[in-house]
Amino acid sequence: MIRINCPFCGTRDHSEFSYGGDGSIDYPALDATKEAWHDAVFMRDNICGVQLETWHHVHGCRMWLKIERDTLTHEIHSVRPAHPGLAAALSSEQEAGQ
Repeated sequence: MIRINCPFCGTRDHSEFSYGGDGSIDYPALDATKEAWHDAVFMRDNICGVQLETWHHVHGCRMWLKIERDTLTHEIHSVRPAHPGLAAALSSEQEAGQ
């Protein structure tokens, strides 16, 4: 079982989340070629080790998260909001509380 420490809800079972895919992909512009979209969607590396993923907390706060997870051991290395503004807001709150 994977336990994910949601920055908004606390530690939860992975069954509350939905896997969103590779979090390191930069999708092309909407007017990009079919080949560029094909490569972004289908031509992925099958990483054996730590990779950046997106997860959606469907049965909780409904936030999208960026999670660094080891694909071999399922160990979670980091969890942060996918939206950069929320990540910055949480970071500044934590710094103010110290």
